[in-house]
Amino acid sequence: MTRILAVDDSPSMREMVRLTLSAAGFEVTQAEDGQQALELARKSTFDLVLSDVNMPQMDGIELIRALRAEAGYRHTPILMLTTEASLDRRREGKDAGATGWIVKPFEPAQLVATMKKVLR
Repeated sequence: MTRILAVDDSPSMREMVRLTLSAAGFEVTQAEDGQQALELARKSTFDLVLSDVNMPQMDGIELIRALRAEAGYRHTPILMLTTEASLDRRREGKDAGATGWIVKPFEPAQLVATMKKVLR
C-alpha cells in the first residue's frame, strides 16, 4: 500500500485529507507541523509527502528543505496543499524541491489524480 505523510496544522484539513486519501486506497499518517513530520519521516518511509505551507514550528518550505537533505527523501514526491497561490511562494517551494502545488480548497478527485500522477 502506498504510504502518504499528510502535514497540516488544521485538524479538520488533516481529517479531510485522510478521508479522501484513505478512500482512494492510500495509507495516511498525519503530522500537525513540519517538525513532527520530519521526526516521523526519519523514523519511517513514506512514498509521498503532502504538506501545507503555513504552519507553526517548521513551515512547509522548511520541511521540504529538511526532507531533501535526507538521503531517503531526495527523490520522494512532495506536494504542497495550501491556500498560498502567489507565484513567489510557488517559486520558493519549487526552489526548495517541491514536486507540485495544489491550492486549497481542493477537489478530492483532483487531489487523488495528482498524487497518482506523481507517484508513477
